[in-house]
Amino acid sequence: MQKKGVFITFEGGEGSGKSTQIKLFAQYLQEKGQDVIITREPGATESGKQIRRLLVEGDKDKFDELTETLLFYADRRINLTKIVKPALESGKIVLSDRHNDSTLAYQFYGAGKFKDTQIMDTLYALVTEDAPTPELTFLLDIAPEIGLKRSFAKAETMSTKELRFEDKELSFHNRLRQGYLTLAAKHKNRIKIINANQPKQAVLNDIIKAYENFINKA
Repeated sequence: MQKKGVFITFEGGEGSGKSTQIKLFAQYLQEKGQDVIITREPGATESGKQIRRLLVEGDKDKFDELTETLLFYADRRINLTKIVKPALESGKIVLSDRHNDSTLAYQFYGAGKFKDTQIMDTLYALVTEDAPTPELTFLLDIAPEIGLKRSFAKAETMSTKELRFEDKELSFHNRLRQGYLTLAAKHKNRIKIINANQPKQAVLNDIIKAYENFINKA
């Protein structure tokens, strides 16, 4: 019988260390003999990269929240059908840098312009109608001031243009952090809060511990 794949997502605000921790966790899993694939939202495919450029580069106010949301779900559908679903069907562990919780945290809680999550819930139901949803999510929780400082320092080193969300006001980042914590409280079985203010090895150790607890309960 073919081994079942596992869909795991990494969430968090800007500068929370998601990309670093995904790589470290993937290495840990590979050393354990697991077949792992890393993906991201937005931008995992060639089409997704074009959507990503629209979303994360340029003026912070160039799109309203509905336009942003529609673009994110278009990219999500591509990622789920072209990368995540085939990988899971072949028994791989899929690690995704962001997924649906990001849209809720950023466009609903952070922006604060939607009266409820109805449009996001409807769109997510559509894009996942014949596609998988995550079984486990690591929320890398960090104080926005610390995360933004990290993110801007990294951007300066890498000369990146991907600063559209970092450029939003601090109140936006505080709201999205609280939004993430609200989501974690609603989905305790899936979302595990990881203290991302720690050194990266300590963060990884907490991720591994949470993963092993998840596997042992499965």
